[in-house]
Amino acid sequence: MGAILYSFRRCPYAMRGRMGLKVSGLDYEHREVLLRDKPQEMLDTSPKGTVPVFIKDDGQVIDESLNLLNWALAQNDPLEWLNCDIKAANALITATDTDFKHHLDRYKYASRYSDDAKRGDVNLSHRADAESHIGVLEEHLKNGPYLLGETQTIADIAIFPFLRQFANVEPDWWADAPYPKTRDWLARHVESDLFKSVMTKYPLWKSA
Repeated sequence: MGAILYSFRRCPYAMRGRMGLKVSGLDYEHREVLLRDKPQEMLDTSPKGTVPVFIKDDGQVIDESLNLLNWALAQNDPLEWLNCDIKAANALITATDTDFKHHLDRYKYASRYSDDAKRGDVNLSHRADAESHIGVLEEHLKNGPYLLGETQTIADIAIFPFLRQFANVEPDWWADAPYPKTRDWLARHVESDLFKSVMTKYPLWKSA
């Protein structure tokens, strides 16, 4: 069997996995799914029901986005995203995936976490908590155009989809937020040909 990827293009986790696959040049079948209507074939492969889900040629499954990104780059890393201080990169990625993501979800989806909030509300307390992490990124970007200095690394690729999600919650606020270097860094990634290529809209996959 050939490799298969189950993905949802608006999911930041799927974005990072797809960018790794894109630059690695690996061949696979893309299956676009809706998270509210997950195909049984995907759930049979990965019962936790999140994307991305990548099935390798040999049938082995990778269903954690960072694992997929690292695996793809281990096959082929033409942009040398792994040629960096991996310990520093992993520290930033872990902080993004844990504390920052925790506050991002509660900022963006306030009604899911508070009975007092209605659909569409945002939680400014959690925005403030998330800003602590953005402040760390801003400090890193004072040393160069990328998080770890002069060259783009796995840290930039793994983190920016979540900053994009954050920035899109209140775009007017973000436009004037006191993080000019992070704002520029994010814009460069979002406007890149690589990101645009993985945001291609695919028809929904349906089982035969």
